[in-house]
Amino acid sequence: MLRPNRLVAVASGKGGVGKTWLAIGLAQALARQGRRVLLADGDLGLANVDVQLGLDPRHDLADVLAGRMTAAEAAIPHEAGFAILPGRSGSGALAGLDAAALARLEVALRVATESFDHVLLDLGAGLDLATRRLATAADLLLVVATEEPTSLTDAYAVLKLHRRDRPGARARVVVNQAGDRATGERTWRTLDQACARFLGAGVPLAGIVRRDPKVPEAIRRQVPLLTRHPGCPAAEDIVCLAKTLAE
Repeated sequence: MLRPNRLVAVASGKGGVGKTWLAIGLAQALARQGRRVLLADGDLGLANVDVQLGLDPRHDLADVLAGRMTAAEAAIPHEAGFAILPGRSGSGALAGLDAAALARLEVALRVATESFDHVLLDLGAGLDLATRRLATAADLLLVVATEEPTSLTDAYAVLKLHRRDRPGARARVVVNQAGDRATGERTWRTLDQACARFLGAGVPLAGIVRRDPKVPEAIRRQVPLLTRHPGCPAAEDIVCLAKTLAE
C-alpha cells in the first residue's frame, strides 16, 4: 500500500448493488481483526445504515456538521464491534449541502481517523457533486459493481469522474453478488480493460463477494451478516476483502 487505508469511501454508480450491507460487513470484519472502525453514513440524501441495523440514534451527522460534537462523540457503539455515525435517515435534511458544509464534513471525517484505525464512508449511489467531493477526500475509493451491464457502465462512469476530480487517486473495484469467483473475475476484467483502454490505466480488484441467499435474510433481520451467518460464502468473502484492506 502507498499509504494506510484510514479513510475508505464505498461508492457505486447505481443503487441495488449491495453497497451498504457490504460496508457494514466490511466494518465488522475489520473490527474482528482488532481494528477500531467507524462506519459513517455518507448518503446525504437517503441515509440507511441505521435502518439496516435496526437503530434509533439520538445523534447523527447533522450534529457533527452543526459543531455540537465530533464524529467520535456522535458515533454509536455497535455490539458487532464497530462504531456507527448515522446520517439523517429518511429526512433528506442533509441533501444539497453547500461547499462550506462539505468541507466541514471532510475535516470531521479526517479528524475521526485519529480515533479510529479505519473510517468507512458509505456514500450515496450516483454521481452528484457531494458524493464526488467526499470520494476525493478518501485515501481509497472502493467502487462496488455487479455483473449487470448497467452496473458496469455506471461503475466506469464513477471511476472516470473520480480520476478527473483527483488525478492519481487510488481506487479499487469490489464485484458483489457474483455467481462464482470466475464470473466475478470476468466482470472485473471487463471494467479493468475499459479503464485501461479509455482512461489510460486499469483498476485493481479489491475482492469478489459471491451471491448468497443468506445476505437478504440477514438484512431483513437487521443483523450484520457476520453475526447471523458467519460461515456463509458471502461472509467468507467479506473477511478476505477486509484482510486485503488491512494489509
